[in-house]
Amino acid sequence: MDSEIATMYGKKVRVRVCGLCWRGDSLLVANHRSLTPGQEFWAPPGGGLEFGESVEETLRREFREETNLEITIGRFLFGCEFIQDPLHAIELFFDVTHTRGELKKGDDPELPILADVQFLSERELMTKPTAHLHGIFKLAGDFNGLKSLNGFYRI
Repeated sequence: MDSEIATMYGKKVRVRVCGLCWRGDSLLVANHRSLTPGQEFWAPPGGGLEFGESVEETLRREFREETNLEITIGRFLFGCEFIQDPLHAIELFFDVTHTRGELKKGDDPELPILADVQFLSERELMTKPTAHLHGIFKLAGDFNGLKSLNGFYRI
């Protein structure tokens, strides 16, 4: 783990809000490169809930920052907890629909680690090394499994 990430997010619980945005049979994912060369992490767009900000405001802000897309927020899908010292995250996943804007890689104002955003098919995403995928993809196994997740999971 990068020391900068551990310093910023370590030893505290972080609440993240994430959106599953589908275009046909493809899912929108963000590629976060590690501060360590050669490492990357593919996950649905989303980010940290700030004090005083609603879950919906957070999700809209994160999509604007990371993808340049405006969204409408649908139903709550599932939650996850990730604990791997020094990180501890609670993640809330919502169904979202793209309503306006063209997909374009934005910025992560906290850390400069956002490398790309794109809609990927199941084949394109699931052939990436497992270590480079968010835990929900490992948990679900495929897009049908992802679409059927509900409840709360430890990943």
